[in-house]
Amino acid sequence: MRPTLALATLRRHPARTTLAVLGIAVAAALLLDMVMLATGMRESFRSLLLTRGYQLRVSPKGTLPFDSEATIDGATAIVAALRANPAIAAVSPGLGTTLSLPQARIPSVFTLGLERDVQGDYVLEAGRDLPPPSDTVALARPLPAVVNRMFLQRTGLTLGDTLTVSAGLDAQLRTAARSRVVVLTGEGRFFYVPAETPVMALPLAEVRSLLGPAYHDRMSVAMAEVRRADSASVEAARAWIAVTQPRVTAISTETAIRQVEERLSYFRQLAFVLGAISLGIGFLLVATLVTLSVNERRGEIAVLRAIGTPRAGVLHQVFLEGFLLSGSGIAVGLVLGLVTARWLNGILRDFPGLPAAFDFFVWSPAAAWQSLVLLLVSGTLAGLLPAWRAASIPIVRALREDAIG
Repeated sequence: MRPTLALATLRRHPARTTLAVLGIAVAAALLLDMVMLATGMRESFRSLLLTRGYQLRVSPKGTLPFDSEATIDGATAIVAALRANPAIAAVSPGLGTTLSLPQARIPSVFTLGLERDVQGDYVLEAGRDLPPPSDTVALARPLPAVVNRMFLQRTGLTLGDTLTVSAGLDAQLRTAARSRVVVLTGEGRFFYVPAETPVMALPLAEVRSLLGPAYHDRMSVAMAEVRRADSASVEAARAWIAVTQPRVTAISTETAIRQVEERLSYFRQLAFVLGAISLGIGFLLVATLVTLSVNERRGEIAVLRAIGTPRAGVLHQVFLEGFLLSGSGIAVGLVLGLVTARWLNGILRDFPGLPAAFDFFVWSPAAAWQSLVLLLVSGTLAGLLPAWRAASIPIVRALREDAIG
């Protein structure tokens, strides 16, 4: 009976109720989006780092992977030592550099030297992959390469085309120390490279050869997969690397996440402030509408009390009005929040320098439902003061005022 009365009360002023529901929906959408932003960056970055199962990154001492042009010398011995550790399942060395493209539409391309069998930087989407490390490519043959879609778009090339890559370019003489012809055998989706950056993957040994004798045993980074993925085992492997390989820095996934969170702390603070504002908006909207409704129905409430309706019954009915308003607004806000989150995520992902697979807004069921339940509770409690005032109306005076009015 009381839910029916509450619904009838809200239907009495359809325009006002609709506007209130829409206002709560906007507040719910804002709160949902801010929760997705606050938790999404962390989860997205974690998912990005663990895309291929590698929990450790080994970089030059004191730097983040590819944070500078520094490289690690003695790479063969370091990789061999890591692979000899029974706690480590796989090691993926990589060397990053920029190669010149003298005959292409773009002057250069960021290039990754990788070992196909253990690489964790891309997934092949079309064509053929790189050859395994055991296969050597004769100098007379084109060198197989995997590129991303942006490279194909910027150069106008397609899979199967060939082009020349050069290293050791002399800017004054416009000559290159070393050049190779490569054939585009595959298209890949690269995880850690910004979407707007053309990128090419070549066999690690061939990139070292192109860069010259100074790079014959160097790498920019190595990724390591620990057999047991729990935090204690990963931290133990990281500590072992720090002790046995003092020339490098081993960074675990958790450490990398903390460092990225420090750089992106502004987004988390913004999400917290806007989320708190949305809670306040929802509370005030429900409190205002329920207060207006109670003031307009003082006579009706007095009649209910006069015919024997207990205070608890009046409280229950007014609470139901706040609950129905909040619930309706949250239901609409859930859809609105998901739509706007997808739209905003598309805008933010276009920021230069971000990995192509990075998302700002990520749906987290637990966090999202907790925030929406919090808004529902807040909106329902917003009717507490109006409900108490309604239950405390002096019956005789309210009836007389209603009769005179």
